[in-house]
Parts: sequence; structure tokens; C-alpha cells
Amino acid sequence: MKSSYLMLAGLVTALSMTAAAGAQTGAAPAAQAPAATQTPAAPLKLENLDPTTRADPFPPVNQKYFTATSPSVDTVNAFLKSLWGYDPNRIWRVEAIQTTAAPNMSKVVVFVSDKTPNAKVQPTAFFVTPDGKHAVAGDAVIPFGATPFAEVRSMMQTRADGATRGATGKDFMLVEFADLQCPHCKEAQQTMDQLAKDFPNARIVFQSFPLVDLHPFAFKAAAYGYCVQKQKNDAFFVYAGAVFDGQAALTPETGDATLKGAVTKAGLDPAAIDACAATQATKDQVNASIKLATDAGVDQTPMLAVNGHMLPLTGIPYETLKNIISYQASLDGIHASAPATPAATGAAPSLGK
Repeated sequence: MKSSYLMLAGLVTALSMTAAAGAQTGAAPAAQAPAATQTPAAPLKLENLDPTTRADPFPPVNQKYFTATSPSVDTVNAFLKSLWGYDPNRIWRVEAIQTTAAPNMSKVVVFVSDKTPNAKVQPTAFFVTPDGKHAVAGDAVIPFGATPFAEVRSMMQTRADGATRGATGKDFMLVEFADLQCPHCKEAQQTMDQLAKDFPNARIVFQSFPLVDLHPFAFKAAAYGYCVQKQKNDAFFVYAGAVFDGQAALTPETGDATLKGAVTKAGLDPAAIDACAATQATKDQVNASIKLATDAGVDQTPMLAVNGHMLPLTGIPYETLKNIISYQASLDGIHASAPATPAATGAAPSLGK
């Protein structure tokens, strides 16, 4: 399953190329309308480019391609900074914000490059919904705005109720959405353990998201997990590790015994946990965790919510993930423990990474 958050890709599409070509050549783009008043884009974002290293690679802004009154250039730049600002080498310019045939739906065209000499300039485009709350590119939809992750961050602070490690406060939260029967989630635990070491001031939450259509034992494993957590928070991580280790045995013949064995390894009574997991209250708690994932837009496991910024755990190099976490913390006014590492560049950018 692909992420709707980090992988807002496919943006160098025929549609975006058409608008970008119009911005470069002066050809009239589709849905031309009387020019609306817009604040001109800054020469370069995110940082100024040293002209002795590389000349401005982008075409100048032409106001005739700004036909929509919303969103503003400042809002688009703030949105892109929230996504791309972790990479100080990346630069971009908003080249068009246009009306479309869909009422109040705006199309945004951005040119993207980096500070490396002779780096390619890539056009990218996305649409902003009429309420200004989401960006759409291809089949991906993500929050949009100057602070696009604030709503999901608040959601995590209020509703994430899984087992925790690290800090007790909720200002800096790393919420892992995982399925105990998911092989990729098992692989991601090494990453989560390293994040716990690198960010000791973060509250790290294991939030169950059992993919019941794919993994028949995932729901019961999550229910057992909540019951283990109720008895002893730290025992949950021993239990979860044992379940991950025994994933191959989560079959109709040996699944129940595997879960009970994991409870035993956690130092608790399997019979008591089994009885707890069978209650409607526990089932409701698992369903509430599933709903939290759905409401937050999680569409794969494992997924990590970094103060509301959704990132697929298995799709990002660790140093890049660490940089993004540190950067998001800084945007939220938090000093993260892990220092940022210079990000690698050169790949064609998508809207999310």
C-alpha cells in the first residue's frame, strides 16, 4: 500500500508539464481568467542562492498565470517549506496559481531544483481543494495550508492511546501505526528502537492498526496488546517483540498459542489477557484505534506520525527520516535531540519528499 502523505508523487505529469510549458514560453495555459491580485513569489525558496555558485535557474514570475485568488503564494511557500524545508539544498519558485474548470479548485505549478551546479529544473503541479485544506496530485490527497500537519498533530495528542516509551509530555510525539502481523512492521522495529535512542525527548507511541482484510490474527493480537498494556505499559513492548518474532506461527492452527506464548514472555497471565481481549470494551478500543488511523489518513503500515506529519517508515533512508523529524520538531518550537544530517539530493522531487 502506498502512502498518501510522503509519496505525493507523479507530479511531473502531462497536466503539470502543460502549465509549466505555458509559464516558460508565454503560451496561454488552460482555464485562463482575468488576472487576480497576488503577491509576487520571492526569487527563490527555501534559501537565497549564492550567484557565484549558481545563477537563478527559474523563469521569472509572470502574473498572468496567477488567475486564482486562493491560495496565496505565501501559503503555498509555507506548505512546501513544511514538506521540503528539511533539505537546505532544495530551492523552488511558485510559477502559477490558476483557476480550473472545477469551481474554486485551484491549480498550483512549482518549479523545483537544488543548489548543485547544473542541477535539473523540474516542474511539479498539484490542486488545492475549494476549502483550502487539502492538496491533490494523482490519486494522493494530503493536508494543505501554512501549517498542514497541525490538525493531525492535535488528533494524535488527544486520541493516541497505545503503549508509550520515552517522554511523558505530548509536545513532541512519534506515533507508529503498526499491525502485529505485518512483516514490514516487524522490520521497522529496529528503526523505532534507533529513533528512541536518537530522540529521548520524544513520546513514542505504538498505535495498533490491524489490517483485518489482510491479516486474520492482527485484530486479536492488537486486543491482546491493549490488555497487556493495561496491566503493564512496558510489558507491551516485550509482548509485541515476541509476536513479531512468531509471525510465521500466526496461523489457524498455532495462532492462539503464539499470542499466549508472547503474553507469557511479557510476564503476564495468558488466561487473564485472553479473557480481557474477548470483552467488548477491548474490541471497542481496537476499533477506535483503527478509526484514528483512518481519520488521520493512514493507508499503509508501518506509518509514523511525526507531530502529525505522516511518513512511511520503510520508504525513507534513516538519516533522511531523522532529518525530517528534527526539522518538524523545529517547526513546532521543539529542540530535538538528534542533530540534522545534510540531506542527499539529486533525485527528482515529488511534492512530499
